[in-house]
Amino acid sequence: MLNVAILDDYQDISLEMADWGILSGKIEITVFNDHIHDQELLIERLRKFQVICAMRERTPFPKEVLDSLPNLKLLVTTGMRNASIDIEAADKLGITVSGTEGLPYPTAELTWALILALARNITLEHKSVKEGVWQKTVGIGLQGKTLGIIGLGNLGSQVASYGNAFGMNVTAWSQNLTSSIAKSKGVRYVPLETLMSESDFVTIHTVLSSRTRGLIDSSKLNLMKETSYLINTSRGPIVDEEALIRILGENRIAGAGLDVFDLEPLGNDHPLILSDRTVITPHIGYVTRETYKIFFEQSLECVSNFLSGAPVRIINS
Repeated sequence: MLNVAILDDYQDISLEMADWGILSGKIEITVFNDHIHDQELLIERLRKFQVICAMRERTPFPKEVLDSLPNLKLLVTTGMRNASIDIEAADKLGITVSGTEGLPYPTAELTWALILALARNITLEHKSVKEGVWQKTVGIGLQGKTLGIIGLGNLGSQVASYGNAFGMNVTAWSQNLTSSIAKSKGVRYVPLETLMSESDFVTIHTVLSSRTRGLIDSSKLNLMKETSYLINTSRGPIVDEEALIRILGENRIAGAGLDVFDLEPLGNDHPLILSDRTVITPHIGYVTRETYKIFFEQSLECVSNFLSGAPVRIINS
């Protein structure tokens, strides 16, 4: 019987989302609802498992961790890309890494929720009404404002369509974007510096890589208008978090809507949580019932097929 670990199931919903009972008698499942940052404690927890089902990039699996898990045979990640798994190390250790499909639209929808929350001060007004205060702030409209999109792939293109529907002036930049491609998606290509300095809302939708880590640094943030907002639903390390904290603290920009961070979960005393210029969500861009159903049903499929000797959606060789 294989020992199977399901990690970072914060909502305790993994067993509800798929019929794991079909493998009754073949596997023994342990579901972990908490998260461990400490690498040694993580290794100690996972040492006995032959199969680990990871939730996106919540728990990293660098070479040092994989080397310390001698029983691990199958590592399943939700999604087909996971920058926190050392794929090369897994390959050398004979660990099969399989993935699942996902849905492209939930993160784009959350991005728009954050934009609306910032523009209309929704979280502040909600809190005020609950405290007995009727109307406290004055919001801004979106029509005619400039939306700057960093990364015009699937997610960025969806956000662009929302911006166009709201009558915004939509611009975009990415390292491989051309004016003709941008035009075909209903947006205008601009250099990154222009996007940062002219946009009322800057939203990030590029993937995290060696080229994009720290892309939005202090010099880029300093280009933003005092009335502008930064939204990040991609990956935390794309933005220099310390620089963002400093700029928010100095009232250099109007605010930020953030779903992703350098280290997750955030501590309760984190400056981005304590700031009155942020709207914070706990990395829920992909967290919908529709997405989770795909994640866990296909995670189950990965485990079942591995047991049958025919693994599916293999990410490594």
